[in-house]
Amino acid sequence: MKNKFFQIAILLIFPVIITWGLWTSSAVALTDEQSLLSEAWRIVNLAYVDDSFNHQNWWFMRQDLLKKPLKSRDETYGAIKEMLATLDDPFTRLLKPQEYRNLQVNTSGELTGVGLQIALDPQTGALTVISPLEGSPAEAAGIQARDLILKIDGLSTTEYSLDEAANRMRGPIGSSVVLTILRESSDQPEDIKLIRDQIEINPVYAELKSNSETGPIGYIRLSQFNANATAEVKQAVENFEEQGAIGYVLDLRNNPGGLLQAGVEIARVWLDEGTIVFTVNRQRILGSFTASGSAVTNGPLVVLTNQGTASASEILAGALQDNGRALLVGEKTFGKGLIQSLFDLSDGAGLAVTVAKYETPNHTDINKQGITPDVVVEQDPILPNQITTEVDKQYQAAVKLLKSQVVLANAA
Repeated sequence: MKNKFFQIAILLIFPVIITWGLWTSSAVALTDEQSLLSEAWRIVNLAYVDDSFNHQNWWFMRQDLLKKPLKSRDETYGAIKEMLATLDDPFTRLLKPQEYRNLQVNTSGELTGVGLQIALDPQTGALTVISPLEGSPAEAAGIQARDLILKIDGLSTTEYSLDEAANRMRGPIGSSVVLTILRESSDQPEDIKLIRDQIEINPVYAELKSNSETGPIGYIRLSQFNANATAEVKQAVENFEEQGAIGYVLDLRNNPGGLLQAGVEIARVWLDEGTIVFTVNRQRILGSFTASGSAVTNGPLVVLTNQGTASASEILAGALQDNGRALLVGEKTFGKGLIQSLFDLSDGAGLAVTVAKYETPNHTDINKQGITPDVVVEQDPILPNQITTEVDKQYQAAVKLLKSQVVLANAA
């Protein structure tokens, strides 16, 4: 079958969808269920980042699974999940048709549920909060990055796939769900009741902040990298330039990632030249994205990060830090450096497959390590309406850095 070019996309949440044709053996007539299994096997065989397939014979895996009777679609899905589990990669997973459709809703800008971005910890398998979405029921209830979700409505999450857990948290507006949460700072789980609501995904909040000591500061909070993010960030910067902003604070705290291309394009808003990110595929071949010489501003820039800064956010933060374009302030980032793409299956289901990893311009592999800010500032939990106020120590540290940069620039 002819290989198809596909666009790489980040994380768990907003990949590019690729159609992959049905593949069958020329030697043996397969049933519909066996054909679907073979289709999934073929996608992983051609695309998965580790060509040792977790040190196992991938062909024998297919042959063994095809010996199963597979009398129903549920049995076939079970066999596919069994196959993918042997890779020991929680990000490579089967998405049943409804799960697949739900995942794609994120790119449309609206969602019904509690507003949590989640992941399976690659070391422990625990269901972990990456970040709550801004303005969501989860954020209002005080759920934080790195919290563990032990139960959903009293049922243990250890038996759920990532997408099954996400589905159980979605539901009609006004309905409730109880999450059992364990915080890093506590040894006692807590039950939190959430009322599901419509989640509007507005990726960019921008405000020109007046400052008598420095002059106006352009503050941009980017909550995720969806299809609208690049245009909105660029427009915000252009507006701030016209209003005489002397510098910028880009807030990537609790941004779980999204489209790789959006992260690259937003880096180009700030960078005239330089490597933005390296990608490394299964053949250990390096690819890269670079700046195109079209930065909107050269004004001083400080980037805010925390433990909820993940995936595409880390690409952007790493690009700006390694190119000397910005100083990072806050806490070490989440540490997700693997790249997934989505592939269509012929029955309406999909596969999320890890196809590559990325490195920052200085060839730093941040997977499971994260990016350390230039200035580490710990922050106690604050309410949404306290962001950029006096109690927001990270923002205040960023403003102080901008002030020092402006003073130096004026002295020169």
